[in-house]
Amino acid sequence: MKREFNQSSKLNNVAYDIRGPVMDEAMRMEARGAQILKLNIGNPAPFGFFAPDEVILDMIYNLRASEGYSDSQGLFSARKAIMQYCQLKHIPNVGIKDILTGNGVSELITMTMQALLDNGDEILVPSPDYPLWTASITLAGGKPVHYVCDEASDWYPDIQDLRSKVTEKTKGIIVINPNNPTGALYPKEVLEQIVEVAREHDLILLADEIYDRLVMEGEEEHVALASLAPDLLTLCYNGLSKSHRVAGFRCGWVCLAGDKSHARGFIEGLNLLAKMRLCSNVPGQSIIQTSLGGYQSMNEYLCRGGRLYEQREYIWNALNSIPGITAVKPRAAFYIFPKMDTAKFNISSDSQMALDLLKKTHILVTSGSSFNWGSPDHFRIVYLPNMEDLKTAMDRMTSFFDGYYQGKD
Repeated sequence: MKREFNQSSKLNNVAYDIRGPVMDEAMRMEARGAQILKLNIGNPAPFGFFAPDEVILDMIYNLRASEGYSDSQGLFSARKAIMQYCQLKHIPNVGIKDILTGNGVSELITMTMQALLDNGDEILVPSPDYPLWTASITLAGGKPVHYVCDEASDWYPDIQDLRSKVTEKTKGIIVINPNNPTGALYPKEVLEQIVEVAREHDLILLADEIYDRLVMEGEEEHVALASLAPDLLTLCYNGLSKSHRVAGFRCGWVCLAGDKSHARGFIEGLNLLAKMRLCSNVPGQSIIQTSLGGYQSMNEYLCRGGRLYEQREYIWNALNSIPGITAVKPRAAFYIFPKMDTAKFNISSDSQMALDLLKKTHILVTSGSSFNWGSPDHFRIVYLPNMEDLKTAMDRMTSFFDGYYQGKD
């Protein structure tokens, strides 16, 4: 009898349901010939949001020079451009050696958690969150502790709840701004309160700001968290996947900003992990300088009359017109996180709702619980598809909820 090989216990309590069972069912349906309207993943290219020609040409031009490894921290030209971007964002004390490029921010989240956490260490994570954060903390042996973001206050973090979750085991606070999955944009005053909690308890700040260049026209300017905390260590995560529509190129970075005098051991550990994976992909690094220094073409989509702006307006109004559904207006990125009246629809499982919606309407969304939201009353929509497809989706969704009562025969 052969020995059975099971999943490592390290993966207990690790989940990434954005690509989970409901999506698996969608793929099975597609294999049987069904056409699925995908409102589940923030992947711009399949919906006609293509990278600027200048960026593509730059990568082509640099391909021959990108065949070998780069420095484990990244190309000098790429890190220089990132350093200058930090200066524009008023992010303090970031030099060339304080920047590490990665195969997307996802890789860097996992690497930094591995370098930072010992078993039992706690990190404060927003709820709802981007689930890779919770998974990476867990995989590194740490404990994610979720603080609540308040839907009634435009999804801003509940500072009282955040403060109440700090213990002697807490090492840091994660702030996702602009936010995935809610589309919230935090004002300076809210960020200052988070910084003050970190300052009081000597915590690291971890700023996920991948959507900082996707703020809708008419909204407040994005404020970099590190710009408010020069006396603290802030890890600033960013990249080109969304702003330059190159998600497949896996091009991200993390900057160590502020006071690093008390983090030499952590920095050594992070650099060791960087060396172990040799380097991030060099063709992706080769376009960073052009991307950050050139015309920011995403602005054309975010202004009044622009595609993303108008699709945001449509989806927000359409959702709020469905009886039993409400949604806070997103101010950045391309996500909206609507709420369902669980009593009206008799909903006890948002995952089951998402599966029912898929099977009946061929619309794929992601359940709110996939983002570590504690109640089964939300789901996330990505409003990247074109307006015609969004209108089709909303028509089908309206009909679905009109007759939906979970658990009926």
